[in-house]
Amino acid sequence: MSKTLHRPETQLLIELLRDSRVAADLTQAQLSEQLGRAQSFVSDVERGQRRLDLVQLRDWCAAIGSTLPKLVRDFEQRIEAADKPATSLRRSRTGRA
Repeated sequence: MSKTLHRPETQLLIELLRDSRVAADLTQAQLSEQLGRAQSFVSDVERGQRRLDLVQLRDWCAAIGSTLPKLVRDFEQRIEAADKPATSLRRSRTGRA
């Protein structure tokens, strides 16, 4: 198994965190204030330089007006969507539908 920082799923999670902040109409500075952290903390997370533990992820969700279960559902949907083109391509190469 590859290291998690280099897995495609990690990039999808980072994009989801950034997109969820933007959808909540929050700047990095506003979110960091909600979290009681420096703005560089949010920036580091969104650049993939810092990983969040489960408690921090839950706090992130609460600060953007969401929930951890919703974030997980959205994450799984992004993974499925990212996998679909690859699955379709594999099927077309094998001739199976």
